[in-house]
Amino acid sequence: MIDKHNSIATTESAHAIVDHIFDLFRKRGDAAYIGEPVSQTEHALQAAAAAERAGASSATIAAALLHDVGHLLHDLPENCADDDIDDRHEELGARWLERYFGPDVTEPMRLHVAAKRFLCATSPSYHARLSPASIKSLELQGGPFSPAETQSFRQNRYALAAVALRGWDEKAKVKGLQTPGLEHFRPHLEATIRTTGS
Repeated sequence: MIDKHNSIATTESAHAIVDHIFDLFRKRGDAAYIGEPVSQTEHALQAAAAAERAGASSATIAAALLHDVGHLLHDLPENCADDDIDDRHEELGARWLERYFGPDVTEPMRLHVAAKRFLCATSPSYHARLSPASIKSLELQGGPFSPAETQSFRQNRYALAAVALRGWDEKAKVKGLQTPGLEHFRPHLEATIRTTGS
């Protein structure tokens, strides 16, 4: 059993930690992905596969796979955005995973919503490509960044990784797209879990 209060995993528990994460996907990942034609798990797998095709690091691939895990952790309804509720999934997921993973995984996850707000402020063509569900969530998340917020975001050391993740996130909504399964990505997760002495 995984000790959820242990801030750094032992090498022996890395496999069990990934089992625990994958079990969460198996139990809750069939839920709809907020108004899109894919499930939570399908969305995660499509994002991770896109990151892998782009030659991203294991940490960035792990972030892509796990970026929306916060949606699987709360008990809000799938359509909570329709009730004007922002589930703050980026914070919830990053906090839940940072006991196992370092900032190269958790910070792009934490910032992927900020990256959407940044891109909407700096790229009109990006904003025009958003789905109706993504436009609705953007409103709840604070809308496009102000000039000051944009500048602050640019100075964050994880901004580029978060923007890349956001791009894969937006493309990961294709009904019926074939991708590798969860187990394919296990090596990326196990390689980036923090171990005693690291």
